[in-house]
Amino acid sequence: MRALWVMLGAGVGAPTRYLVDLGIRRLHGSPWPLGTLVINVLGSFILGLVINGGGTTLLIIGTGFAGAFTTWSTFAMETHTLFVAKKHGVAWLNLIATLVLGIAAAALARAL
Repeated sequence: MRALWVMLGAGVGAPTRYLVDLGIRRLHGSPWPLGTLVINVLGSFILGLVINGGGTTLLIIGTGFAGAFTTWSTFAMETHTLFVAKKHGVAWLNLIATLVLGIAAAALARAL
């Protein structure tokens, strides 16, 4: 049953990630992958909110939704692509912003 709860959350998280990223890409035209940054920071905040709750809520929202909503692999590829394109400043900004803001969002959410 626990795996079904995770699948339920993931089934909502992955398409939500796609739609949020698509919307941000339409509004934002710079080389900085802002959609992935926003998604990963929001996902860190969401996980921080539910991490101490445990149970079904953690399975559905934390492991399922936030796990499928956030994306380490896309962050890694986009950052690598920026480095390859010699956009080093943007790549470093993306790397640092994602780590700092993601950790800050998780900490803030846990404090709430």
